[in-house]
Amino acid sequence: MQLIDRVVQFRTEIEQIRRDIHAHPELRFEETRTSDIVAQKLSEWGLEVTRGLGGTGVVGTLRHGKSKRAVGLRADMDALPIQETNEFAHRSTHAGKMHACGHDGHMAMLLAAAKYLAEAKSLDGTVHFIFQPAEEGGAGAQRMIDDGLFERFPCDAIFGMHNWPGLKVGEFGVTGGPMMASSNEFHINVIGKGAHAAMPHLGIDPVFIAVQIVNGLQGIITRVKKPIDSAVLSVTMIQAGDTTNVIPESARICGTVRTFSDDVTSLVEKQLRRIVEMTCAAHGAEASVDFHWNYPPTVNHVLEAEFAATVMDDIVGTDNVVREIEPTMGAEDFAFMLKAKAGAYVFIGNGDGTHRAAGHGLGPCMLHNPSYDFNDELIPLGATYWVRLAQTFLARRL
Repeated sequence: MQLIDRVVQFRTEIEQIRRDIHAHPELRFEETRTSDIVAQKLSEWGLEVTRGLGGTGVVGTLRHGKSKRAVGLRADMDALPIQETNEFAHRSTHAGKMHACGHDGHMAMLLAAAKYLAEAKSLDGTVHFIFQPAEEGGAGAQRMIDDGLFERFPCDAIFGMHNWPGLKVGEFGVTGGPMMASSNEFHINVIGKGAHAAMPHLGIDPVFIAVQIVNGLQGIITRVKKPIDSAVLSVTMIQAGDTTNVIPESARICGTVRTFSDDVTSLVEKQLRRIVEMTCAAHGAEASVDFHWNYPPTVNHVLEAEFAATVMDDIVGTDNVVREIEPTMGAEDFAFMLKAKAGAYVFIGNGDGTHRAAGHGLGPCMLHNPSYDFNDELIPLGATYWVRLAQTFLARRL
């Protein structure tokens, strides 16, 4: 593993920043203290600092040399509404909030890269260090774009990275094309006619109709969509009634749809609306459907994904770079940035969990669980990747 010596030397400094942020988690669009720390450190190290994009977003800009080329490196900043169950010293001090996805570590790796590059002055071009709010359901990436991110900070390409369970420390994963799925949700209201449970013929039972709809929705996945197109439709809520001897007036069905293509999402939405409308009509009920497109699929640009992989090769060796890694049905709002600019999103392995005491929850590696904690061993490795990626990208003569 070819780590940058200077980054290894100041790992403890960055680790302390990471643990301080972990102890003071802030939810989406509330990352005021977090962005203060990020901005202060970037300014202290001599970067140009711009604040306020997307609400609490921060961009640190480093320019050296004469080249007009520029690259964007992005980390997310927000925490999750989870009560932490860890007992170590840097556990969350905010009830019901914790960094359970490693965004504190993502910031730490990018800060370490910024510190090194500011010291080394080894660039010929511009690096924009993008610290984004509200990845967890707030579409902070799109908010930054709407606020003029790429007009104010032009980038020839944009790159992102996430710590990932199932990969060892020292391993990376990437693939060209779909990397993560879209995230969409639906809310269906079935309006029937209430009646006594002993006299169902006098009413229109929305619970019975809701059951038919739920069964019918799975046919979209198995009989309407092409078998080779990936999609998951999960009904996660059915709500109806208040007592056992009354047929209620209405029933509510909610769930999510995840795909790797906007065309497949469109197909699922169209067929979902058709099934709801026709099933309700067949039973004399009415219905309304709200279908929300939340995050698009995260689709890597092939050339940039391969470029990222070659940088990884030089750091950890080809045997530790998983090309064609299996995409995940999880979602990520870096997808918005990849729709606006060429780039790639990659995974960095977070290990086997031995960096923290286990024995509760899903352990320190699994994302979105109350016993998670970022693996600080990744700080010098992730920072080395960011540094080498920026240096190599800007040195290319196209």
